[in-house]
Amino acid sequence: MTSTEERLAALEAAVARLTERFESEPAAAEGPSGYGGDFWLLDELSRRRPQGGLIYAGQLDLPTGPVRWQMGVDPAELLESDWHETASALAALAHPVRLRLVQLVLTGVETTAELAQDEELGTTGQLYHHLRQLVAAGWLVSAGRGRYTVPPHRVVPVLLVVAAAGR
Repeated sequence: MTSTEERLAALEAAVARLTERFESEPAAAEGPSGYGGDFWLLDELSRRRPQGGLIYAGQLDLPTGPVRWQMGVDPAELLESDWHETASALAALAHPVRLRLVQLVLTGVETTAELAQDEELGTTGQLYHHLRQLVAAGWLVSAGRGRYTVPPHRVVPVLLVVAAAGR
């Protein structure tokens, strides 16, 4: 059995080696996203869940206030789940006018009167049709008096859907 002094000396030597190693290595290069090394998030995920995982998170400031959100999913459970349940939510976004509506609401346009000023959205009847579809799918909620918002738990997912589809 080693003495306390020997164990302490071994730990100090290990710390000194690690310190020397980190001081001699260049810092991780900025990745294309500008967030440090290319796989900093994956490295952390691997450390926390060596068996694998799927995570998404985000933070941003919107006209309605700051949004911070994260979610983790077990990929095995996701692959085995019934994807049929997600079809209506995805279908609601699968229209250029509806995507534009969500984009406008996220950027601060919140009333139907303001939305109706955008000629890309069609007639008032068409506008209400698209708003109903987005509300039914949970991408928008009616805040009363012709006002709409994107629920906080849907902000990051909708941005990720758009980002993933556009890449």
